[in-house]
Amino acid sequence: MSRIGRKAINVPREVKIEVKGSTVYVEGPKGKVNRTFSDRVSFEAKDGQFFVKRAANTKLDRSLQGLSRALIVNMVKGVVEGYSKELEIIGVGFKAQMQGDKLNMLLGFSHPVNITPPEGVKIETPKPTQIVIKGIDKEKVSQLAAEIRAVYPPEPYKGKGIRYAGEYVKKKVGKAQATGSK
Repeated sequence: MSRIGRKAINVPREVKIEVKGSTVYVEGPKGKVNRTFSDRVSFEAKDGQFFVKRAANTKLDRSLQGLSRALIVNMVKGVVEGYSKELEIIGVGFKAQMQGDKLNMLLGFSHPVNITPPEGVKIETPKPTQIVIKGIDKEKVSQLAAEIRAVYPPEPYKGKGIRYAGEYVKKKVGKAQATGSK
C-alpha cells in the first residue's frame, strides 16, 4: 500500500491550490505552476490540508497516488521557496557567461556552446566557473542542469568537465601509472 500517497499535504497560508478536472493549479509568492494528473486519482482539500485519493486499490493506482502526492509537494515547495541547482566547471580555459538570455560556454571545443533556458527558469553565472540554475518547477530546473552537465560530463582521468556542486568524481589511474612505466 502507498504510505506516501495517504499522507496529507500541509498547505501554507500563502499558497492557493485549485483543482479543475484532473489539473492542479498551485499559486504562491514566487509564481504559478500547474500539472495534469491521471484520472485514476482525485483530490480533496480540507482544513489547510490537501489529500490525494485513488480510484481503486490496484498496484497502478497505489503508485499513481504516491507519485501525484510527491509532485504536488514539489509544486507547493517550488512556489514558496523555489529550486536551485549549482554546477561547477573544471578545466583550464573552461568558462561560462550569460549573453542576454543565453548561457555561452567555452569548453575546449572548436565552437562555443549556447544554451537557452526554458520559460520560468533563470540561469546565473556568479563566477566564470560556476553556473546557478533557479526556478519554481523542480523538473525544469533539474532537466536543464542535466542537459548542461551532459555537454561535457566530468571525465575520470583529469576530472575536467561540468559537475554538480559537491559531486565527487572518482579518478582513475592513467595508462602510464597502471603499467608501471620506467
